[in-house]
Amino acid sequence: MRTRLLSAACVLTAALTVLLPGSPASAAAPVDYVALGDSYSSGTGAPPYSSNVFCLRSPRGYPQLWANTHAVSSFRYVACGGATTASMTGQFSALSAATDLVTITIGGNDVGFADTMLSCVLNTSSACVSAVDAGIAKANNELPAKLDATYATIRDRAPNATVLVLGYPRLIDPGSSCYTATKVAALTKGADALNAVIAARAAAAGLRFVDARARFAGHGACASSRWINQFSALALAESFHPNATGYAQGYLYLVNTVTG
Repeated sequence: MRTRLLSAACVLTAALTVLLPGSPASAAAPVDYVALGDSYSSGTGAPPYSSNVFCLRSPRGYPQLWANTHAVSSFRYVACGGATTASMTGQFSALSAATDLVTITIGGNDVGFADTMLSCVLNTSSACVSAVDAGIAKANNELPAKLDATYATIRDRAPNATVLVLGYPRLIDPGSSCYTATKVAALTKGADALNAVIAARAAAAGLRFVDARARFAGHGACASSRWINQFSALALAESFHPNATGYAQGYLYLVNTVTG
């Protein structure tokens, strides 16, 4: 009798392992992954790029790296450099009820990322502060509604997906001396303000915000061990974007902390 009971218990345990959600067998199931967003999700800054040169989409971006190292049933890499919340309409078509995982960075271009960085590199400290303050005003006053609409569309089109909203790193580490202290402080303030808005709206939508600042700390564009590209007049689009190490050791690491 004891032997038969032990055998039955083993069979029941095995059955539960197969059937219970979240079991190792379920976790290992291939996923339908869609990578949305702007240049920080398209891999801009880490060439070479795909045939769609306009989007500067790279196989060294974290989405492709994640897909290369996990079981995927399908992978739609539609993130595009320069994307704003308003220009994402075409990307949404990649989503469906079958989508299991969505990653996205969005919002930086809505608040004038490129113009702000150019102003801080080429102009005076006061001009940099003004540009950053203008971006913060947009982040606080205009961006919340835009993010709400974007996140609602994602949830509506991919109701069964885990959605990871990735934040932006501080591009210049606080205390760096490659720019004036005033410029560095302004850029830090701007990055923190933008991330605060994104985190708040992601939480309001019931999505997971993944903060990139701590992971990239010490690896900004002025650091000796850079994960962020320095300014280059010959490669403007790649300036102040993660390099290959930044995508692999920064963003991919962060996504893996959530997905395994």
